[in-house]
Amino acid sequence: MTTLQRTPLYQSHVDNNGKIVDFSGWELPIHYGSQIDEHEAVRTDAGMFDVSHMVITDVEGTESKAWLQKLLANDVAKLKTVGKALYSGMLNAEGGIIDDLIVYLMNEDETQYRIISNAATRDKDLAQFNKVAEGFEVTLTERPELAILAIQGPNAVAKLKQAKPSWSDILDGLKPFVGADLADTEAADWFVARTGYTGEDGVEVILPGDNAAEFYQLMLDQGVKPAGLGARDTLRMEAGMNLYGHDMDETISPYECNMGWTLALKDDRDFVGREALTAKRKQAKEDGSAMKQVGLLLETRGVLREGMTVTINQGTDKETTGIITSGTFSPSLKQSIAIARIPESVTDEDTVQVDLRGKGKFVDVRVLKLPFVRNGEKQFD
Repeated sequence: MTTLQRTPLYQSHVDNNGKIVDFSGWELPIHYGSQIDEHEAVRTDAGMFDVSHMVITDVEGTESKAWLQKLLANDVAKLKTVGKALYSGMLNAEGGIIDDLIVYLMNEDETQYRIISNAATRDKDLAQFNKVAEGFEVTLTERPELAILAIQGPNAVAKLKQAKPSWSDILDGLKPFVGADLADTEAADWFVARTGYTGEDGVEVILPGDNAAEFYQLMLDQGVKPAGLGARDTLRMEAGMNLYGHDMDETISPYECNMGWTLALKDDRDFVGREALTAKRKQAKEDGSAMKQVGLLLETRGVLREGMTVTINQGTDKETTGIITSGTFSPSLKQSIAIARIPESVTDEDTVQVDLRGKGKFVDVRVLKLPFVRNGEKQFD
């Protein structure tokens, strides 16, 4: 029997009445009593998530940049200033997504980077890192002793500044998708970035695990609400953000899950999966099998669920199908929403339906461009 792992904040979750569940081998809170309240706190005020289960890998070496340019579909050459972050897929040889991750540039001479990747894919991620690293002058160091706390919401930064006045100038200067070392105001291994997974303003703080519980309590004292995995999922879905293993995996191309924008293809950089990716994309466009990612809105009662079939132009000679990859009831919209993969040929004029109960009773759903909600505001008419 596998022993579940605990983050440095496990006791803090228990002390705040967190309902603990097994998430990818980690004991993490699904909620602290009300998933809806936690969701709404992030949309209207400030909430915080323990994401210490995420994998932190520090990269160092004279060929760090070259290794990352081979490893990732996006290009780290875009990182022009220290602390800047890049979102990218890491592809297999067939052009499918092994994982999606964030990489930060950590020094001016481009010899140090930091990768934040998913806990559920840790083993295969590290295997791919090491496989591609063969022949490169690069050292990879996993950092399990560090914790990560995501503080998210329209008032998140203001509350963090109240708790940590010495951070104010740094936080005021942080642009989206940029991080900063906090060694001068805290100690080694403190880092803050204007990133998140909620569609709201906020930050993610990386810090020594030994300091995590104290920092968590400091945020509680400022009125930042603890939030669990349940709220994290509804928030990211409203924001149109992918979840690995659901909206994408090793069989899915970046083009099929709204990650085409992350592909740096303007030069001839030879990254893993490029040849297969471009060949399959060309073939799919030619034979009409190309797929795209969209949002679905259910304007009647019911809940859209992962795995449901989406039928387009039902009962006609143009009938095609797609699939819901994530579905939920949206606390912000008070309607059911879904992220789906459907034929790229679908237009606004096409009729799209879902069999909600699997009994042949099809219900019309509205196709929307993602996201549904961003910065607390509905993104469609």
